[in-house]
Amino acid sequence: WFHGRAEKLSEVNFLSERMAQPGQFTPRDTIVLHLYGRYCNANKFAGEMDLFEALAAVRRQYPVDDNRLLARGFSMGGAAVWHIAAHYPGTWAAAAPGAGFSESAEFLQLSREKTPPPEWEQTLWRMYDATVYAANFTNLPLVAYSGEIDGQKQAADLMSKYLEKEGIPMTHIIGPETPHRYHPASKIEIDRRLDAIAALGRDPFPRRVKFVTYTLRYNRSKWIVVDGLEKHWEKAQVEATVHNQGSLRISTSNVSSLTIDYDPGGAPVELVGKAMIEIDGAKLEATGPASDRSWRLHLARTNGKWAIAIARPTGLVKRHGLQGPIDDAFMSSFLFVLPGKAPSGDAGKRIAEETQRAIREWRRQFRGEARVKKDSEVTDEDIANHSLILWGDPASNSVMGRLVSKLPLEWSGPRLAIKGKQYDATTHYPILIYPNPLNINRYVVLNSGFTFREYDYLNNARQISKLPDWAVIDVTTPANGRYPGNVKDAGFFDEKWH
Repeated sequence: WFHGRAEKLSEVNFLSERMAQPGQFTPRDTIVLHLYGRYCNANKFAGEMDLFEALAAVRRQYPVDDNRLLARGFSMGGAAVWHIAAHYPGTWAAAAPGAGFSESAEFLQLSREKTPPPEWEQTLWRMYDATVYAANFTNLPLVAYSGEIDGQKQAADLMSKYLEKEGIPMTHIIGPETPHRYHPASKIEIDRRLDAIAALGRDPFPRRVKFVTYTLRYNRSKWIVVDGLEKHWEKAQVEATVHNQGSLRISTSNVSSLTIDYDPGGAPVELVGKAMIEIDGAKLEATGPASDRSWRLHLARTNGKWAIAIARPTGLVKRHGLQGPIDDAFMSSFLFVLPGKAPSGDAGKRIAEETQRAIREWRRQFRGEARVKKDSEVTDEDIANHSLILWGDPASNSVMGRLVSKLPLEWSGPRLAIKGKQYDATTHYPILIYPNPLNINRYVVLNSGFTFREYDYLNNARQISKLPDWAVIDVTTPANGRYPGNVKDAGFFDEKWH
């Protein structure tokens, strides 16, 4: 269960409420996991990871049937369900969002603003907007709820339009003459439908899978795993079907590599022996499932031709968990590394201010104490276990000085250059995310915490990534509630981090 927005929902308040109230829904013979979700962020970023950490904790203590997991929530929690269901469609037996929002631009009426958001920010809407992932409900039962006179009915109405484009009529329970709450009769009907779905359980190995993504952060549905994209933030799609004749037919767009991944007992018997794979018209022959009916097969496209691959992509390429943008570094363990001495110039002063702000706001918005060390205290164990968030400049932060020549920029003294453009480093500084040259399985980030700011705290639909893979900040403009200064330039690295 994903909770609604509550500005004063401290950890103590949350626990007190749970000890006193059972919650909106209490199905029989069911464990209801109420998520704090790192406070009030609609279970995005660290709040998203909180879901999976909490679920893992429950699994350690109780026998959980993974084929009967249902995602439910209301208001901000409904928004969380739209997001979590659309991006992790293979995890759930069903999803039941109530109210909330399903995307940002239309919900916030951003078209009415005098100055539209910059292009990179609009591109990043494709990270969390559920609307553009509507095809993923092909394999996930959905029961949406809205009050008839609730303004947040907009979320389900808009999702209905996107689902209709995929040929999926949306089941939408509407509480008659009801504002922002559940109607009692609607709760009974929602329970009836979800109980029926839960009784059947999730199908973990359907014969047909349809999956859409825009980023390798969200790369799996059922037995299809997308390992590489031709271009991030453009629509990538896989549709795979098992045929009775012992063949697997796959069509893709904007996908450069993928894995067919069946757990034991899951692979269809028709594929045992020599399996025929037809992918985008190419015909391949592969060894079929093992004797326990598990099957893992890697496929990669090179120069437009698909072939069987030995393993998933490795090295300096965008891949799951190492694909950016900047905020992605804060979805796993990270360490703030402070400079041993003060960074220089006006840019250095702004960096110092932003350092303290990042530490403070992590506690305020994600309810955690950021790990912080001086550059001289960083160990090999730190490099192995954490993404490094480096603050300062190459002269003031020894870890940054050690790495800067291996990053896609030039930064020395008053000279800063990135992507072929030069800037005065006394009044400009870079923000950047990149695989750590000292540990290619972790990130290094320069001079940034999470990228949404005070203005975005006003509405959860605004709490999304505001900067892409890199940016240059001009400090002659003061920091404000939207940016740490004037964003002089910003953009994305390509699939090889160039």
